[in-house]
Amino acid sequence: MACKVRGDMGKLLPVISFFLGAALTAAFVIATLDVNWRLSALASWNDGAQPAVTDEMKALAELTEVLRNASMEDGTVIMTSINRAYAAPGSLLDLFLESFRLGEGTEPLLKHVLIVAVDPAALVRCRQVHRHCYLLRRPEDAVDYSDEKHFMSKDYLDMMWGRNLFQQTILQLGFNFLFTDIDIMWFRNPLRHIAITSDIAIANDYYNGDPESLRNRPNGGFLYVRAANRTVDFYRRWRDARRRFPPGTNEQYILERTQAELSRRAGVRMQFLDTANCGGFCQLSRDMGRVCTLHANCCTGLANKVHDLAGVLRDWRNYTAAPPAARRRGGFGWTRPGKCIR
Repeated sequence: MACKVRGDMGKLLPVISFFLGAALTAAFVIATLDVNWRLSALASWNDGAQPAVTDEMKALAELTEVLRNASMEDGTVIMTSINRAYAAPGSLLDLFLESFRLGEGTEPLLKHVLIVAVDPAALVRCRQVHRHCYLLRRPEDAVDYSDEKHFMSKDYLDMMWGRNLFQQTILQLGFNFLFTDIDIMWFRNPLRHIAITSDIAIANDYYNGDPESLRNRPNGGFLYVRAANRTVDFYRRWRDARRRFPPGTNEQYILERTQAELSRRAGVRMQFLDTANCGGFCQLSRDMGRVCTLHANCCTGLANKVHDLAGVLRDWRNYTAAPPAARRRGGFGWTRPGKCIR
């Protein structure tokens, strides 16, 4: 990848070149990494001891190769994450992949989806159903992320902030990413709604009608970021802002409260996506002719999400099975998410 990221002045590591084995056809280079970026985050998502240099190099080599294999021509990777609970048969992973197959023009996007497993059982299941899978290795004493993590619990917060650091890693390796929570259904390609001038494009729980308004209420479960020095700086400032908030504050709330300051200081242009195109249960779009993605937000509990998203897929099948004339007349809509919204 051509993108090079500069860290703080005077705190740069030399250029590191990783040459893969004879089975690979080319070498790759990772340039000028910030010394404060701890590569142990690749293995632990914010937890665990610093591994040996050779382990760091192996982790980076493996991750970079997986990203290269999954990326689009412009270096963009669609990325999601799963644990054992989400990956179980009939759970969120199956619904997520099925939505791509049912959507309009979305099935070809599957070859650009990287699924990050946070435990070995999730990796095994991923490899049974998908092409691009990557395991985040953790030390033996690290937090076990394999079971469902309840919203705002300590383990949940650790997982979310660790995910934030991992996303920065992707940027530092020179790849753009579109991160999507596993409880988001894909029905059309949302990339067509992301402006070429946007450094960051993010979905919203509630959209105020202005894509540039920093008073929107963002949801980091659907997030596009372009690899650049300024976006890496944005991520560093985002995590640094955590110190100004009480313990137990999640990354999404801090982003909402500081996004104007962070974007100004990092020189980043943010775009807030219309919930009519990239929406969810919080602000449910009624126009099935426009919807690209639908998120089970404003909903807690794995069983509740699975139940209501299965209903979403049934509604979509009914819509796409209707004759074109009937679809143009309208009258189609989503069934109220009965388990999530009461």
